[in-house]
Amino acid sequence: MLDFLTQPAGFDIGETGGWLFDAQQPLWHAFAVGLGNTLRVSLPAIVLALALGTVLGLGRLSALPVQRRLSLLLVDTFRNVPLLVQLLMWYFALVEILPDPSSAVALLPGVWLSKGGLSFPWWDGAVGAWSVPVQEPFNVQGGAALTPEYLAVLMALSTYTGAFIAEIVRAGVLSVPRSLLEAAETLGATQAQMRWRVLLPQAWRAIMPPLSNQILNLIKNSSLAVAVGYPDLVSVGNTALNQTGRVFECMALMMLVYLLLSLLVSTWMNRSARLHRERAAAGG
Repeated sequence: MLDFLTQPAGFDIGETGGWLFDAQQPLWHAFAVGLGNTLRVSLPAIVLALALGTVLGLGRLSALPVQRRLSLLLVDTFRNVPLLVQLLMWYFALVEILPDPSSAVALLPGVWLSKGGLSFPWWDGAVGAWSVPVQEPFNVQGGAALTPEYLAVLMALSTYTGAFIAEIVRAGVLSVPRSLLEAAETLGATQAQMRWRVLLPQAWRAIMPPLSNQILNLIKNSSLAVAVGYPDLVSVGNTALNQTGRVFECMALMMLVYLLLSLLVSTWMNRSARLHRERAAAGG
């Protein structure tokens, strides 16, 4: 049934630089590269979404009106615009608004942004030294680069999921009894200590279950990357089924991979929640 996976793929995959995969390698390797690209964008997006969601969630509870209203505006905007629309907006903003590679914008020393993507310093193992991008007459040379497709998927997943995480963080914080904060304040804790050592650890118990769902949704939503041409698992699977005509097998394989990813994330999050409860009980 899956014998076709040993056949040559017959197509190339972007985001590999030409060294990780070529058309003569078997289809199973193509699916593995697609899975790698999915994880390559999903894992950083999870980190960014958690950071953004925490900042916006706490911002919505800020005593400063400007910070509170700005956080509300961002959360409502990102939550109520469909992810696919946000993905396309990020992509066209990158490829239409940014300057050409011949006149890239220097964000930091050695970090350049243009329609060609984001270039940054990278360790070159062949020469044993850092390769720092420099602006050449026609484009940026050296270092490593992230493509516009990758950046668009990363930003869309991070902002969309971060907005939902912000509401989860806000609800979790509001669930913490005020008496705990008053006790910490009585003991002389600073505002920062109260927030990071009392408030968030106690809120984590309420935050964890819905947060698990959002992380799962982010990984599954990464399948929309096919809309901007990012070669994730779904994009590679679509190409493979068109090449081989094995529609059912390719679709079943993609479903199985996403199911396994979801089960792994659920198991890890459940284990983390259990360890947190055990530490809290031991501390009590």
